[in-house]
Amino acid sequence: MGAVGEPDGDDALYVLTALLLTPARFPSVLGDDYPQACWALGLEPYAEGYGLVLGQDGDGARWTVAVDDVSLVAVAIAAWDCGMEYDLSPDERSVVAALPGWPLALAVSAPGVPAPHDPETAEGDPPLLTPPDETRWGPAQRRLGADEIALQWAAWREQLGDEDFGAVQPPGAAPGLDAADARAAAEGPAGGAAHARPEGGGGTEREGAAQAAGERGGPADGPGPDAAVRRVLAEARAYLADPPPPGRVRSTFAPGGARMLRVDGPGWSLVAKTDDIAFVLVDERPGEVLPVGRGPQLPGLLAGLDAMAVRPG
Repeated sequence: MGAVGEPDGDDALYVLTALLLTPARFPSVLGDDYPQACWALGLEPYAEGYGLVLGQDGDGARWTVAVDDVSLVAVAIAAWDCGMEYDLSPDERSVVAALPGWPLALAVSAPGVPAPHDPETAEGDPPLLTPPDETRWGPAQRRLGADEIALQWAAWREQLGDEDFGAVQPPGAAPGLDAADARAAAEGPAGGAAHARPEGGGGTEREGAAQAAGERGGPADGPGPDAAVRRVLAEARAYLADPPPPGRVRSTFAPGGARMLRVDGPGWSLVAKTDDIAFVLVDERPGEVLPVGRGPQLPGLLAGLDAMAVRPG
């Protein structure tokens, strides 16, 4: 555990965890792209990005401190990911903003201080940061679910077989496919929602969102799954001609020389492996994960998105 800054003017922050806020890697709970994520915290979307340090002050209050020493935070995260200890203690001069609250729920707390709680705020203080409501489906849960599918790709992918994908529905076909018709759409959803839940896993917020996306069975008020998927693919393809804001299309390493894509847009999220299929989540269909078959057009779309995507440095 490290310490940083003086979040309320007289107490150092006991560091619990840290996140990167850069065009290639940012907490997607904050927005569909990097500028949105920055604005959610009242920060300017500088190209260099920020490090976000989450911790507690001496009274146990939750604080999120933004620092401009991105490299230091990246080294700490890499060490923790490898199971190594790292004392993250950014210099006070690197502090850009001290924000009350946490944007994500944490299951850990600092020893020797009161239990985590929101600090008291006064008029003119930054808005209190709070995790998204896990009981309601919305943009944050949709993005968190897509993130977790990317992390557990193999567990989600193995639940779909070749029989789940068939021929592409021809343009102009009648809308309102039933479940059997939906299974025949290779570049539409395979059998509607994939109510899949990977085995194992802990209780992370992203994992909870992904499981909720596969388990919530409430009625969807929006268009049918085939129409939703085709709209998402059309909007994603439009990015190739009109590039979106930084961070809306991101590419990371995947096994076998492929890349894992995370693409977001207004009301939708897409996660895909460039040599395989894709999954789509949309706001208007709560609790549904819609598989997108490979088909003849998806490979070219994924290749184009990967070519324009932001990649970790």
